[in-house]
Amino acid sequence: MSLSAVLLAAGPSPSPTPSDSETPRVPSLEDAQESATNAAGWVEQNWSTWLAIGLRVLLIVVIAAVLRVFVRRAITKLIDRMNRNHQTGESSAIGGLLVNVERRRQRSQAIGSVLRSVASFLIVGTAALMILGTFQINLAPLLASAGVAGVAIGFGARNLVTDFLSGVFMILEDQYGVGDTIDAGVASGEVIEVGLRVTKLRGDGGEIWYVRNGEVKRIGNLSQGWATANVDVTVHAGEDLDRVKATLDEVAEKMGAEEPWNELLWGPIEVLGLDSVLLDSMVVRVTAKTMPGKSLTVERELRWRVKRAFDAAGIRIVGGATAPVEEQPVDPTAGMAAPSVYANAASPQSAAASPLVPPAPTSTTK
Repeated sequence: MSLSAVLLAAGPSPSPTPSDSETPRVPSLEDAQESATNAAGWVEQNWSTWLAIGLRVLLIVVIAAVLRVFVRRAITKLIDRMNRNHQTGESSAIGGLLVNVERRRQRSQAIGSVLRSVASFLIVGTAALMILGTFQINLAPLLASAGVAGVAIGFGARNLVTDFLSGVFMILEDQYGVGDTIDAGVASGEVIEVGLRVTKLRGDGGEIWYVRNGEVKRIGNLSQGWATANVDVTVHAGEDLDRVKATLDEVAEKMGAEEPWNELLWGPIEVLGLDSVLLDSMVVRVTAKTMPGKSLTVERELRWRVKRAFDAAGIRIVGGATAPVEEQPVDPTAGMAAPSVYANAASPQSAAASPLVPPAPTSTTK
């Protein structure tokens, strides 16, 4: 069979036509109706669940917001009431001088801010976890991750956490405040700003110290309660003690009656008596209770007045133990007699004292 016969038997080969290619199917009206019916059925089946979830989330949010506002207002009213009670309890003169309005205001603001922040964090965090639980989200991995992250942050920022906690307890316990003069060990000076992490001090030379609260191991507050002014007066051992005491009592009485020392002194100036007795001097101690931070001022004024009163009364003041008298160097020739003029053979005295030599006899010739 020839090739042409085979091709004729197979028939003509089909040619591609546009109808044979794939064309996008246009959805019909029946398809749209079916999709809408399925969506409506799905919504009808789940709308109650959605509504319950939405109402639960809304209820959680409303309760959290109301509770947060209530707690914040309660904390504010509690702090205000504590301040009013503190002012009522300190109605005396000394208590009024102890009150530092700026210090109390800053302390109240710091305590209130810390408590409100902690309350807001707890309330908002609990509400967020409850909302996530409403959406059927597994909280176990989230809480585990948060725990691991918290441990890692705690190890990395342990100094920051220590400073923050120390600052919180320092403010709650009212260890010191703005305007106080403190000795923090690492630095000392007047407190100009109190923070949860750092406390700023102004030193005696005007420098500003930034002290981390976590590094402070001890605090010496020189501005709380009262201070003591001590003056030691050293007089000569031969002075009359009764006259010395009478002069000091006169100075103390006069100073306590004058302004502004009558406000700085919170008690009478007392002459305690002899503090020590030396061979050539006596030390008399004078003390007084003063306003916090004013002891040095009172001591300087008291020394000034005591010196002028003693000069007027003729009482000798010495500066402590008498310095030993320096011995003159011993002259090694002090025990030797002065040289004699007779030791010099050429001196006239030596010549006069020398024996006369008789002249030699002369011979005569005849």
